Amino acid sequence: MLESVGSLAAGPWIYAVVAVSVLLDVFLPVLPSGVLVIAAATAAAGTGAAAGQVPHEVPDILVLILLATTASVLGDLVAYRLAWRGGERLDRAIARSRRLTNAQERLGEALSRGGGALVVLARFAPAGRSVVSFCAGAAHRRARDFLPWSALAGLSWAAYSTALGYYGTRWLGTAWLATAVSIAALTGAGAAAAYLMRRRPAGS
Repeated sequence: MLESVGSLAAGPWIYAVVAVSVLLDVFLPVLPSGVLVIAAATAAAGTGAAAGQVPHEVPDILVLILLATTASVLGDLVAYRLAWRGGERLDRAIARSRRLTNAQERLGEALSRGGGALVVLARFAPAGRSVVSFCAGAAHRRARDFLPWSALAGLSWAAYSTALGYYGTRWLGTAWLATAVSIAALTGAGAAAAYLMRRRPAGS
């Protein structure tokens, strides 16, 4: 199955698929955007290994990182703006959830101090990106405080996911094994980020 995913990724249309998936997974966290980025990077490494370069038919590594980062920031911005305009209904929904209320408080404190490590951590945690983007908008945090950290988070996530697929294939040699190991590493990073977010004191 993983070999099939890798072979399907070896085409120019993967750019559009990656962009749409990364853009929308802020609303639908179940979308496998990370898996798609890894598969595209794995295809690039596997096809380009013999010739020493990445062919035009396969996503270029730097373009893939830039594309995934841009789509991530745009998705965050859309969620942020929708939450900003959400009004009382969204405020009530957040107030009913202790998790969302705590996340909103922590995010507000972090951004007001000029720090956004929470935003970066949330990009790796399951559904963390959604929680942070919507909470930032609902709390009417300034875009200039939120978006730079969103960009750093998107770049970190995109670079990490791409590096896993690309270098995993170069080092392990087998595409399906590299893809499996890379997905496991991405999942591990998400679990670690979620753990750190839970342990992060509200006042730190």
